[in-house]
Amino acid sequence: MRVFSGFGGWINQNIQEPPKAESKRSVDVNTNSVSEKDSNNQKLHYDKEEMKNQTQLWIDAEKKQPWYDAPPKVKVKTKKGLCHMHIELTLGWYPDGVFELFTNPNDGPLFFDMNKHGRQLLEYKSRKVLKKDGPRQIVKVEQPVAWDFLWWSGAIPIELIVEENQTDLTAKYKKEKMMFMKVFEGSYKVEPLYVDSVRLCKHNEPKSLQEYKICSGGQGRIASKVTMDQYFQPYPPFNLPPFSWFIRDITIWTTITLLKMLQHASVVFRE
Repeated sequence: MRVFSGFGGWINQNIQEPPKAESKRSVDVNTNSVSEKDSNNQKLHYDKEEMKNQTQLWIDAEKKQPWYDAPPKVKVKTKKGLCHMHIELTLGWYPDGVFELFTNPNDGPLFFDMNKHGRQLLEYKSRKVLKKDGPRQIVKVEQPVAWDFLWWSGAIPIELIVEENQTDLTAKYKKEKMMFMKVFEGSYKVEPLYVDSVRLCKHNEPKSLQEYKICSGGQGRIASKVTMDQYFQPYPPFNLPPFSWFIRDITIWTTITLLKMLQHASVVFRE
């Protein structure tokens, strides 16, 4: 059974050693603890004027020639019941905006399921900053994820602890509470793609945002490349067939579907 076929991801099932246990992540003892404080009004760590400029560049370019994002590329490897998803995708939107989409969407309709159920596939119930140190922060996220199997459907409550760095646009996450899952953790990073460099910078390949601004005269769009690694393993007895097959396919399908919804959101922003 491959419920995720049709999303364009390619699945490569090989042997993968389980990840080594991560050392306990630490935060500077001088960080500000903001336990149970809603983080909807967090400080921005990007150039607002540059964001406005990029928004206009993308909107203007979209009218002339629509941007196309290929479906996410996915590799899946399993070893001793531990499943590793490696995902790469692009979004036609500025990296800081894409990172904001991933970490703090605040907009339920982004994940509205357009199937017959007409419900949200992912709902952000709460997002609270636990510790903060400038652009680095640790956040607790509560979010139910909808699922369907044959004629059954429901929602799985998930609580994640997410460590975000808004400067280098990286994040690590790990489950605090999640039904069925013994292991559920991962990381992602957002990197810039200087998509107009060939047209505007001639033979000068920009190595940084500043170089790109100079050679493009501030008229070059910046897209985003997202690289994501996710690990999951069900609790016994759900780690055994046939339960493990169903959980594996549903998890992969849901992850890819959510990422495609984010790609679609970037299309809406450009229009």
